[in-house]
Amino acid sequence: MVCRGLGDDTVNILIGGEAGQGITRSGSLLGRALMRRGLHVFGTNEYPSLIRGGHNYYLLRASTREVHSQIEKIDVIIALNKETAQLHEPQLNPGGYIVLDEATETREGDLKRGDAHLIRIPMTAMVKELGGPEIMRNTVALGAAVGLLGFDHTVLMDVVAATFAKREVAEMNRVAIDRGNTYVKEHYAGFDCRIEGDVSESKNIYLSGNEAIALGAVSAGCRFYAAYPMTPASAILDYMMGHDEETGMVVIQSESELAAINMVAGASYAGLRAMTATSGGGFSLMTEGLGFAAMIETPVVVNIGQRPAPSTGLATHSSQGDLLFAIHASQGEFPRVVVAPGDVDECFYLTKQSFNLAEEFQVPVLVLTDKYLAESEKDTTPFEAERVPIERGKLAAADHWGDGYKRYELTDDGVSPRALPGTKGVIVSSNSNEHQDTGYSTDDSKAVTAMVDKRFRKQPHIIEAVSKLEPIRLFGDKDAEVTIIGWGGTKGPILEAITSLGKEGIRARMLQIVFMEPFPAERVKTELEKTKLNFLFESNKTAQLGSLIRLHTGVAIEKVALRYDGRPFNPDEISSKVLEAIKK
Repeated sequence: MVCRGLGDDTVNILIGGEAGQGITRSGSLLGRALMRRGLHVFGTNEYPSLIRGGHNYYLLRASTREVHSQIEKIDVIIALNKETAQLHEPQLNPGGYIVLDEATETREGDLKRGDAHLIRIPMTAMVKELGGPEIMRNTVALGAAVGLLGFDHTVLMDVVAATFAKREVAEMNRVAIDRGNTYVKEHYAGFDCRIEGDVSESKNIYLSGNEAIALGAVSAGCRFYAAYPMTPASAILDYMMGHDEETGMVVIQSESELAAINMVAGASYAGLRAMTATSGGGFSLMTEGLGFAAMIETPVVVNIGQRPAPSTGLATHSSQGDLLFAIHASQGEFPRVVVAPGDVDECFYLTKQSFNLAEEFQVPVLVLTDKYLAESEKDTTPFEAERVPIERGKLAAADHWGDGYKRYELTDDGVSPRALPGTKGVIVSSNSNEHQDTGYSTDDSKAVTAMVDKRFRKQPHIIEAVSKLEPIRLFGDKDAEVTIIGWGGTKGPILEAITSLGKEGIRARMLQIVFMEPFPAERVKTELEKTKLNFLFESNKTAQLGSLIRLHTGVAIEKVALRYDGRPFNPDEISSKVLEAIKK
């Protein structure tokens, strides 16, 4: 790819319009086409909580190098309405392009950037001529975009055709792409950022964090999924429902989050690997059920896709405000695992690991994401399922147990042998009260103390298991002068900022904390002592990860940057704050 005078070594495209105009799908299709052409791509969306209307946009970034996040500046705006052009015009790089429908009325002064190239395409007229629905204007615009980029538009045609099941719809979209592509080539000069030279076809996949979590669950052998729809986790339910037959999974859209968590606990008690997903509001309803699963020591996996709160908050935006809630959720005390993946690969592999941890230690495992990570899309190499073999813990056949089976046997490691209901000659007794080793209720002082201690004997073994799964991860310069600390969705922007800081002569690295509970205290403390400047970036108001670090290590991070407006960090924002701190 050759870029001339348009910012960095990537091309950055924004597709915008109203809800209902197919904005996110358009961006995703273009991203897949660019990936197939051999580029690395990253895409993220923003939209209000409206079915129709409101301003929606999809930011797409592509490069010959791996890209991890969006950036502020844009090279091409594909505007399906005037509002998009006006709102994002200030973000254009010098000499950037605005693609607008010829039917969109503009007056003098509507667009203020004199250095921008305005490209008017008769999108509406082309769609009417084809006899297609108005929403097909976005397909014409995509054809125009690949025309500007100068690569073979048949790649995009193939991607779009594979998306639509009906042959006549697919063919109409192929023609729409060709019309937009041809029009740009005939009426406008070439774009300054073009895909040229030997760029081989990629075999990568392009998917969101939610899709990666769903695939991780399927690969882990999850056979029961129950959830109530709640943004940003709804896409996992959609995926599971669309693939239930081929995966052999029972998928239920429950009547509430309370029902979902109890269904999952019941399915797990019966022997199935089971999972649910929600956001903070739904998880609030699940907390009693979470405690129930912990009391009966039944493994469950819960994904929490964070969004701004309290209450409904910002239903379609991003946050990292539920970290401490996840660690302390439900009444009482019990062991749990809280893991926070930071990219699509980690979403897949750590979800699969979560099922293993849940069953090995018979505890709840919470997979903590955020809307930005859950819904953003990134290219990656195809996942290797064999990297994480399925391990089901102390689950065995009936002849293993013999007479006198005790579901909550007091063992050295705190993990009791797990038989499934229906096993011949075995009674599996469980309820929500404190119980004896047989599972029958008790309030005897010694028995209660023994059972609590039994559950907590799991903790050192959980810590040992987690320590083998890279609970912290380091990126960047080994001889760094500054450590940037982050987790979850901040990972991508921080990685991009490290690259930018390197160009400024600043040796920087990222310390990503992946496991929040149990917290890798010693390893975090060791790494923080290696650099003079440590800088924490979080998407919440109270620096919740900073609080965890101080609680477990005694180290107070001096430099902290917080964002809590529902929007993700931009790499330039991060690098500029770090540079400012270094200069002081």
